[in-house]
Amino acid sequence: MEIQSNIPSPGQVKQAQNDKTGLQTSPNSLELPVTTAAKAAPISKKLTLIPLIFLIYFEVAGGPYGEEPAVQAAGPLFAILGFLIFPFIWSVPEALITAELSTAFPGNGGFVIWAERAFGPFWGSLMGTWKFLSGVINIAAFPVLCIDYLEKIIPALESGWPRYVSILVSTLSLSFLNYTGLTIVGYAAVALGIVSLSPFILMSLIAIPKIQPHRWISLGQKGVKKDWNLFFNCLFWNLNFWDNVSTLAGEVDNPQKNFPLALLVAVIFTCLAYLIPLIAVTGAVSVDQSRWETGFHAEAAEIIAGKWLKVWLEIGAVLSAIGLFEAQLSSSAYQVLGMANIAILPKFCATRSKKFNTPFVGILISTVIALAISYMNFTVIISSANFLYALGMLLEFASFIWLRKKMPSLNRPYRVPMSIPGLIIMCLIPSSFLIFVMAIATKTVFLVSGVMTVAGMGWFVFMRFCKSKKLLEFSENVEIHEG
Repeated sequence: MEIQSNIPSPGQVKQAQNDKTGLQTSPNSLELPVTTAAKAAPISKKLTLIPLIFLIYFEVAGGPYGEEPAVQAAGPLFAILGFLIFPFIWSVPEALITAELSTAFPGNGGFVIWAERAFGPFWGSLMGTWKFLSGVINIAAFPVLCIDYLEKIIPALESGWPRYVSILVSTLSLSFLNYTGLTIVGYAAVALGIVSLSPFILMSLIAIPKIQPHRWISLGQKGVKKDWNLFFNCLFWNLNFWDNVSTLAGEVDNPQKNFPLALLVAVIFTCLAYLIPLIAVTGAVSVDQSRWETGFHAEAAEIIAGKWLKVWLEIGAVLSAIGLFEAQLSSSAYQVLGMANIAILPKFCATRSKKFNTPFVGILISTVIALAISYMNFTVIISSANFLYALGMLLEFASFIWLRKKMPSLNRPYRVPMSIPGLIIMCLIPSSFLIFVMAIATKTVFLVSGVMTVAGMGWFVFMRFCKSKKLLEFSENVEIHEG
């Protein structure tokens, strides 16, 4: 079985740059960089609560698209129970960790900063490699997904140069939107979220008179073998990436207050967005279990209300893919900026646009890699990248526990209300799940993931060499801001 991500698979006080900024790199430092210069970049508006909620939503889900295989794998009852229980096993612990550490270290870079402060620059760099590769490879899938939907209307997009050109144009256009500013992306996420969810709300309401509750307790059709690998992959695929938003915490208005609240609302909102359509459709529609493939909700919409709702839902899928692209590109770009701020990457990687104050180099690097991958047959690469994401999550859990022990007096505006033994138990359950899923990955995934990890280690050594020989400029000697 291969780990899946949110693909049909989902932050530091804001820092203005000047000519001579740098960062103290000691892993024992409790603070993060802030603006020190008079010649600062233009100050852009910060993310407020509502856009932040929808960005988190698109980091994780983007809608109920992709939940259908859970029914195909294990039947309606287990699917409903899965989306009801799994958030408490996986989503809530990850969201709680993100809330505590993002408010303790409110800087761009998120989980990279946490690993660096817990275990040192090597582990911060390796965390950055694992999470960046995972995120940027996932980004490549979303323009491809948009074209896959559009080709149903425009058959010429199925292959050849029209498909290649359309992927190029869609990727560059969506990246340019990201370049224009995180606040614009945030409000775009609000609009995309409302429009893409509206057909599911309407379908659920229309389905109410047709619901037969006995269908909810069905264990599946007789003679159909349960596919638990697919079932757990589906749950993991739809409910991960809660920590991605931590990489842009420096762009959030009042992160100590807004981050915990946004994560709480987003967890509830996301879980309801999965459960309500699932309960409505499983109760109202009786079809062969094998038809519950990704995209079946569109077919169900036609059964429940007519073709007009199916078309609306398919349009919503394209809008959802756009929202997923924007949210995850933002996270990857600000991760690059944050890694440059703590001297894991060269200083030029923190370059911001003079006009929009967005992380220009981070957006460019992420877009180029995603564009290259989008022209490849990247199924194994995606699976391997998400294997690395799982490694990163294990390191994140370890960083969280160790920071509690190592820095007990660190100012934590939000603190998970547990002692260290309780936190270990909280992290142990999702960690066991990650280890299980990784253990049964294919040999190819192990090989590709190993190569990527070794490359990440080599990159760290290369950066250290460049720093020691002064071949590249790295940030240093910047003012420090307490978490």
